[in-house]
Amino acid sequence: MCSRDCCSGPGGSAKSGNTCTDRKNAKAVSVEKIIPTPQSLLYPYEVIQEIADFIVKGSNMRPKIGIICGSGLGSLADIIQDAKVFEYEKIPNFPVSTVEGHAGKLVVGNLEGAVVMAMQGRFHFYEGYPLAKCSMPVRVMKLCGVEYLFATNAAGGINPKYSVGDIMLMHDHVNMLGFAGNSPLQGPNDPRFGPRFPALVNSYNKELINKALEIGKQMGIEANMHVGVYSCLGGPTYETIAELKALRMMGVDAVGMSTVHEVITARHCDMKVFAFSLITNKCATEYSDKKDDEANHDEVMAVAKNRQKACCELVARLIRQIQASS
Repeated sequence: MCSRDCCSGPGGSAKSGNTCTDRKNAKAVSVEKIIPTPQSLLYPYEVIQEIADFIVKGSNMRPKIGIICGSGLGSLADIIQDAKVFEYEKIPNFPVSTVEGHAGKLVVGNLEGAVVMAMQGRFHFYEGYPLAKCSMPVRVMKLCGVEYLFATNAAGGINPKYSVGDIMLMHDHVNMLGFAGNSPLQGPNDPRFGPRFPALVNSYNKELINKALEIGKQMGIEANMHVGVYSCLGGPTYETIAELKALRMMGVDAVGMSTVHEVITARHCDMKVFAFSLITNKCATEYSDKKDDEANHDEVMAVAKNRQKACCELVARLIRQIQASS
């Protein structure tokens, strides 16, 4: 067994390059040096451009609005007209979604007079994808012509005032993965995408939030709409009681496993962002032996299915207003 100091001490890799010596058995062992690729180099500009060109050529459309459909909210893409559908596995250099409730399709077409591009299924950190790969489709959207990103997700409600089925418009986030040093922007920065140090204050467009609140009143669902703070954890486990209490003390209203890194990538390339969480379960913040207090994916999917009509109408009406004002 190679000791911790073997490759840094006399006779180690500093002298022998890619071999180290098993001092007990005095045998030379070949060791392959692995240098991790910085996240920002996983999908360089040229590769993103190739994917974007494939989609624009294949659809013969340049989308203005990008939509990321969260768990169980894939029906957002089903209301798109004159749709051109691309399966992820048939798009060059595109990952494949592995989670139930994420169809793995990219849909380009017309919605309320605007050309939109919707992802039926996103990529998550817990699937084993690095954050740069999870948020790569946002850069594809940008190079396709997208100016607005609509990101949706299913989330657990921490705020005790929230009920299952409520919609929380995101006006800020707490980036727990970022606290641990993970960012989709790690590595050398390509200025063709955005600046080295992007600011994230006001990441969520206030004008779009206000328009959505007004639409909620018109739909008669204002009592089930909130404006709050979202946090993304790595998953795939749901949170512990202690973690949820800590998040609530930090001012977090809802928690999930996505969206934040997508928003960071969108703001880096100067896209306007609107995002909301569908509250699919209430997070337990007190200790209990009851199984009913435990979150589960089936519950998330069921609630999303029941509320998808309202979510689709909210998105459609907001797109209508954006298109009317442009």
